[in-house]
Amino acid sequence: MPCDASTCCAPQSRAINPVINMSRRSGRITLQTRDSNMPEPATRTTLKRRKSEPSKKKLQPGAKRQSYEIQKCWSEEGATPCVLVETPHKELEPVDPSGFRQYRFRNLFIKASPIPRLSWASSDDVWISMLNKELKYFHDQSYLQRHASLQPKMRAILLDWLLEVSEVYSLHRQTAYLAQDFFDRFMSTQEDVNKELLQLLGITALFIASKIEEIYPPKIFEFAYVTDGACDIWDIQQTELLMLKALEWNLCPETPISWLKLYAQVEAQKDEENFLVPQFCPETYIKITQLLDLCMMDIDWLGYSYSVLAAAAFCHFSTFEVVHKVSGLTWESVAPCVRWMTPFMDTLRAEATPQLKDFPKVKADDRHNIQTHVSYLELLRKAQKRQVDVPDCQLSPAAGAALLTPPSSTEKLTNP
Repeated sequence: MPCDASTCCAPQSRAINPVINMSRRSGRITLQTRDSNMPEPATRTTLKRRKSEPSKKKLQPGAKRQSYEIQKCWSEEGATPCVLVETPHKELEPVDPSGFRQYRFRNLFIKASPIPRLSWASSDDVWISMLNKELKYFHDQSYLQRHASLQPKMRAILLDWLLEVSEVYSLHRQTAYLAQDFFDRFMSTQEDVNKELLQLLGITALFIASKIEEIYPPKIFEFAYVTDGACDIWDIQQTELLMLKALEWNLCPETPISWLKLYAQVEAQKDEENFLVPQFCPETYIKITQLLDLCMMDIDWLGYSYSVLAAAAFCHFSTFEVVHKVSGLTWESVAPCVRWMTPFMDTLRAEATPQLKDFPKVKADDRHNIQTHVSYLELLRKAQKRQVDVPDCQLSPAAGAALLTPPSSTEKLTNP
């Protein structure tokens, strides 16, 4: 199941391993014997072509950004559930936290936790923990500006292919969305990544996500197999180490799927029922997830927080009063995302209603959690055309661009 080789995912043409040298032989990557007396090469931390002179311009690591933390600080007026407290960098000596500046968490969550009382944890603590992750996991909407050879449509093709792979292996939606998050955050730490490496980075992100989320994840050779020879096991293993280091092992974001499941469960929750047992309608749930899947293809997706994306998608299938009740979000914080999603929603309305699919070895009550795939690239083209036709919609950088459809699971392109 190769990704489109003519646009983003050609076979690998250079080494990723920072220690072991690799060479191309007969179209494959093989290991070269290294003289033990030779000095160890310097460890590389970015995916860049080897140059005669090292680049003087280096990307500032994400850890250098000022970080924030949400703390419970319920005011008497009830205007805000928390404050943002500036936190020191790890390399600094501990100081008196009372000296840090405090920032109001404006235009976002304005009420206490919507999570009902839990027998196994404090609902406020769970809610604050989820909000803190919104600040910890940074997403850069403009990271493609650092990669001269990449275009937004290449990202869309790659993510479409990852969703297809996820359905083939019956992976959960959370796994697919974790892979998207890992890929986008990793790319924001790099610069000048060549398009031939995108498939390797994407399948590695999915490999990492499956080991975190799945009880029985596919084996690494299965992930190599679906690339149709473009990536081998060694490629994935070495890229995994590089990706984990770049992400600093921060691998537990609250994805739009986890936010959506929370909102849907709070809305459907009845008294004296176990909060961990899904009570929402699976048929409505998969309609909302299809909207999120389509929106994920557009890089403008990264311009919104994951909680807002889930709430905006929920708005298209419910009223804002319900969304406000289950999320605590203000209309001012959700409205821009709702308007941005409108062309995507209009496109889906013209398509057939998604149905629950049967998956081997998947229980009936878990089918709605399995990632599915439809012709998202064609749907994206239609949605972006609607964005161009509707002036009020926020345009994507890829709006109007011609998208190339990747080959199906059983076919290969005859012409590149």
